[in-house]
Amino acid sequence: MDVRFFAPPADLAPCFTSFYRVEVDLPEGEILEDWLQPEWANLRFFAGNAPAADFTDGSRVEGMRFQATGPSSCPTHFTIGRTRMWGIGLFPLGWARFVGLDASEHANTVVDGERSPAFAPFVPLCEKLCTPDHSDEEQFEWLTDFFRNLADPPRDCARIQRIHEAMVDPYIVQVEELAQKCGLSKRTLERICLRHFGFSPRLLLRRQRLMRSLAAFMLEPRANWSRVIDRHYHDQSHFVHEFHAFMQCAPSEYAAKPHPVLSAFMAERKKVWGSPVQTLDKPR
Repeated sequence: MDVRFFAPPADLAPCFTSFYRVEVDLPEGEILEDWLQPEWANLRFFAGNAPAADFTDGSRVEGMRFQATGPSSCPTHFTIGRTRMWGIGLFPLGWARFVGLDASEHANTVVDGERSPAFAPFVPLCEKLCTPDHSDEEQFEWLTDFFRNLADPPRDCARIQRIHEAMVDPYIVQVEELAQKCGLSKRTLERICLRHFGFSPRLLLRRQRLMRSLAAFMLEPRANWSRVIDRHYHDQSHFVHEFHAFMQCAPSEYAAKPHPVLSAFMAERKKVWGSPVQTLDKPR
């Protein structure tokens, strides 16, 4: 598996977790299975042999060259064969700027981007990304030009960034602390989080805590859960309960599953970006 990350230019960086190109080289007919962790919204474009992806709520896409997901608080199961993919991760600010719809209404969903009104503005990207006929550099340049001309920054830009920066602070674990740090009332914080982040402030903080533990486990060779559990969990049973709430299985069950795609992706992302998963990133 060949994974390559591209840094967004400075004027677009606060909107994107990353741009990335992935090539999966497998014998014809062979597939890999994996589970994506909770993340921000993503746009994924495939040049041939598009995978199948589904959430546990029943939403599913298969064979679609443009697959789009809203922000998630649960795993996405997928199977993938030999293919070439461009992925675009949208920070909450990127969602607000380029999608502009209520993120909570699109949370934990995966759709055919070419048929969804919510993602219609991105359909022209298929022309250049769903083909192997262009170099990585040409496609990335076209991507950045496309987004520069797509939409202006949203009205809530400053507040969205302020919330995001505070939310990924590992020392903030209570909604009251988050609201105080952002200089917002709890009611205003709730409204902005639901609309642009997809979930309530309380769930977002819980998700951050779990992702810190999960990312550490995935990157630590031969790790055991007791070594990586976030210090803000009361005890092991608290962690297990929260893990099941988000990942819909026990930690031991998740560890026993194969993660050939995610492990390679996280290791490369950690090397390039300093953060193994997009939910742990600060807006740049």
